[in-house]
Amino acid sequence: MIAIEKNKSIKKYTTFGVPVLTKYFAQFSDLEELKSVLSDKKLMKEELLILGGGSNLLFTKNFEGLVLKNNIKGISIEEENDSEVLIRSGAGENWHDFVMYCVDNDFAGVENLSLIPGNVGASPMQNIGAYGVEIKDVFHSLEAIEIKTGKLRIFNKEECNFGYRESVFKNSQKNEFIITSVVFKLYKTPTFNVSYGAIGSELKKMKVENITIKAISDAVINIRQRKLPDPKKIGNAGSFFKNPVISAEQFEDLKLRFPQMSYYKLPSGEMKIAAGWLIDYLGWKGTRKGDYGVHKNQALVLVNYGESEGKDIYDLSSLIMKSVLKNFQITLEREVNIF
Repeated sequence: MIAIEKNKSIKKYTTFGVPVLTKYFAQFSDLEELKSVLSDKKLMKEELLILGGGSNLLFTKNFEGLVLKNNIKGISIEEENDSEVLIRSGAGENWHDFVMYCVDNDFAGVENLSLIPGNVGASPMQNIGAYGVEIKDVFHSLEAIEIKTGKLRIFNKEECNFGYRESVFKNSQKNEFIITSVVFKLYKTPTFNVSYGAIGSELKKMKVENITIKAISDAVINIRQRKLPDPKKIGNAGSFFKNPVISAEQFEDLKLRFPQMSYYKLPSGEMKIAAGWLIDYLGWKGTRKGDYGVHKNQALVLVNYGESEGKDIYDLSSLIMKSVLKNFQITLEREVNIF
């Protein structure tokens, strides 16, 4: 049986670094350790939270339940041929470390997702994405333990029901499964995705003549390091808000009033608006209130400079959302999970 700690501070396990205690805390490194906790009927009456890299969470109060930290590691090749490779990663692997493993082995598909904080297990839950690539583009399958029964189940791509920063694990089957490993389908002959102008500009700045997945990864890392604060130095969870999607009709009206607005047209005909641009336009970027605020280089990122409370950051996000709604008639959604 693994150790169960009581009244445990989990501040160091989250990238926001706000003070928070949990009633119970345990860590598991394999399926047997996980199943041993799930078989404890008394513990399973508590509210349950699975913790990975802690990069997409904001605690506004102490957690009155059980936090289980997923430390399942390991990266292995499941299948490969001349053109493709299936790679399995433990859910507890650091996401960027996994990306670097793929880049170092010339397995293409995830290079645009370099330096995204968090662990592998959260990647399909959130359908993480950046610079024109989402997890659904490289996802093959995953294994997960059903919390009620302790049984292992395999989910294919269709069963995950991926959407924009969404999956079945955030909706209809929320809190029903614990992801233990993920299999990705990557490629030995790359198709470079440089559709986002920032990557092309960075490659030029780097004086790259022959594009490689390593060059794209380096470009993404350079961009992210300039724009985003390092969670080890300044507490944050990356992008706090989703980019809103609006109708073409609403977009046309807004475009007349705000011709410089940043946007991206979706295949559906709807328009994805850059939430960072909306927030920046309203003057929030660089705002600081005591020990928390909006990052000076990226309006999408709310930050904890040291000793702020989670509720302070949450309340700031509410003010920003009200401001955007009032000025643009657009409702922002938080990408970060609030507890």
